[in-house]
Amino acid sequence: MNIEIKISKKPILYQAAIDFLEERVLNIQMNKERELIWILEHEDIYTCGTSGKDIELLDKNFFPTAKTNRGGKWTYHGKGQKIVYFVLDLSKRGREIKQLVRNVENWIIETLKVFKINSYNDPNNIGIWIKKNNLEYKIAAIGIKVKKWVAYHGFALNLNVDMNNYKAIIPCGIMDKGLINFSEITKLPSDETINKAILDNFEKIFTNQILSKKL
Repeated sequence: MNIEIKISKKPILYQAAIDFLEERVLNIQMNKERELIWILEHEDIYTCGTSGKDIELLDKNFFPTAKTNRGGKWTYHGKGQKIVYFVLDLSKRGREIKQLVRNVENWIIETLKVFKINSYNDPNNIGIWIKKNNLEYKIAAIGIKVKKWVAYHGFALNLNVDMNNYKAIIPCGIMDKGLINFSEITKLPSDETINKAILDNFEKIFTNQILSKKL
């Protein structure tokens, strides 16, 4: 892949990560740098996307908060969660934002399938979902922003999050569905194993899309 892979071992402050992504967006627009995938974990924070409402923040003092330009509402980032950011040039990948969202959804679904976890998307509630005991639980949240055909932000996968960390927000504005961890479904593999599955399935989904467009 002609794409930079960045994997951070220590937790990264949210604003520092966003500043890095914003700079990469500008540099890709000017053809100065390559596309990027960045796998990391954040320090504890609540972030609010462009459709979030103040009323969905139930306790302003529980964790630090940040407003952000990604799509979506309030969510938690922190310990036990795998953050996967990307900066992708849609001018080279096809200027199709709906297709990008489908690709990101399939990227997560196929990654989870590696570990025998069956998941699915929901057209009415963005993210990736698990059905357990006839109830629906979100396992991954997705938030994307596109600037001049460069797409960035990404997704957050719950591996082993303390679910009490969500109690001060209405996650994604959804009150009638739950949240679930990877570790509640199956044994957590090593961090390296999960990262490999993420990167392998990015190549599988996104490279195949480019090849199919050329055929």
